[in-house]
Amino acid sequence: MACEVEEMSTIRSFEGFQPVSLKQEGDYQPSETDQLSTEEGDPGTDPEPRQISRQSSATESTLYPNPYHQPFVSRKYFATRPGAIETAIEDLKGHIAKTSGETIQGFWLLTEIDHWNNEKERILLVTDKSLLICKYDFIMLSCVQLQRIPLSSVYQICLGKFVFPGMSLDKRQGEGLRIYWGSLEEQSLFSRWNPWSTEVPYATFTEHPMKYTSEKFLEICKLSGFTSKLVPAIQNAHKNSTGSGRGKGLMVLTEPILIETYMGLMSFIGNRNKLGYSLARGSIGF
Repeated sequence: MACEVEEMSTIRSFEGFQPVSLKQEGDYQPSETDQLSTEEGDPGTDPEPRQISRQSSATESTLYPNPYHQPFVSRKYFATRPGAIETAIEDLKGHIAKTSGETIQGFWLLTEIDHWNNEKERILLVTDKSLLICKYDFIMLSCVQLQRIPLSSVYQICLGKFVFPGMSLDKRQGEGLRIYWGSLEEQSLFSRWNPWSTEVPYATFTEHPMKYTSEKFLEICKLSGFTSKLVPAIQNAHKNSTGSGRGKGLMVLTEPILIETYMGLMSFIGNRNKLGYSLARGSIGF
């Protein structure tokens, strides 16, 4: 007990101790702690410049967030791991060279939003004749599904914010792009209400969540960059097309993009857990 009393008295004796860095005379610069204590002790000193400095720093960090502040978040996405996106691009280049020999104009990593509001990670390729939508497994580094859409069949592109029916329970914010290549009137009721249907005559995209992780992903995940390449490619395909079409023209509209979901339970669970992405889920064991 005597030892504990002696130890507590020793701690109390150091409560007022302030660490001082030893510097040569003339080189002393007051630390932040010294400046704060000086401002508190001298009522004649104006603390306003320090408050302005703190406010500007907070404003700057809010307007320009540092994407590398939490790098472990980006590592969870297998697409951002070293060599993953490069391997995917080389695989798709080889496939195009073997099958069609078309001229590739660009690659993008975007998020597809299906007609049930489910997010899906996709690689998009624009060639001189086709738009290819690729479901790529970044874990096994293999192409799982590839959808080819002739550019000459695309007749409308819509750019705008996402909107939902008034009774919808699972809504999303943000903007996107929708590409139409088939008639909505000809779409069957079964394909419209089937969440796994592949007969939907349009596709909706938005930017990938890893857009700001690096300069490389900033370029390939930017929706405006994809649009700037897609529109002239479609227009050129319409000019060079010899088959019957929809008037040989492309309409580019700026209007809200309707996602017609109501309950949205499946998309709520899937999107919150990022089930549409190649993502590290953590270890499961006992």
